[in-house]
Amino acid sequence: MRKSNTLSKTEKLDAGLEGFEREKLPSRDLWQGIEFEISKPTMGDNNASSSKVIKFTNKPMYGLAASFALVAMVGYFSFQTGVSTSGQDLAEALSAQHQLQKNELIASFEGQQSATQNWQEQISELDEAALAIKKALAEEPNNAALLNMLKKVHEQQISLIEQVHKPAWQQI
Repeated sequence: MRKSNTLSKTEKLDAGLEGFEREKLPSRDLWQGIEFEISKPTMGDNNASSSKVIKFTNKPMYGLAASFALVAMVGYFSFQTGVSTSGQDLAEALSAQHQLQKNELIASFEGQQSATQNWQEQISELDEAALAIKKALAEEPNNAALLNMLKKVHEQQISLIEQVHKPAWQQI
């Protein structure tokens, strides 16, 4: 039953296609436009229109000089002597950046309903933890573990602010 139904559909399609022309010709002669495009001068020709093209292959010294200058500047700025950054300086920079990010995040969520009411207390507890870590860094300025702890406390604060202000339908 299915095969005969398919044949009849195929036959109907063939009969419908027989009414169309086999070859579709363009409404105008296209060879004139093709010939015109082929005969246009190319970029490699030495005429007035292509003389504006700058060829850097004839001037390899400029590229060499630019790359040498770049390497020299990177080397100079990365190997300066007498400049050292202590853990205390890193902690101050990290805290300043975090405070700016935290203030911008709180300002962006201003006016939105928070999921909990005590989130500001949790933020202040994390601030106290950050202060304790900064005091410990004052005694041991190059302690990498303390710097990582400070970074984690800052990340927890940002995460807490984002989670508290996330819409209820996203908190699954």
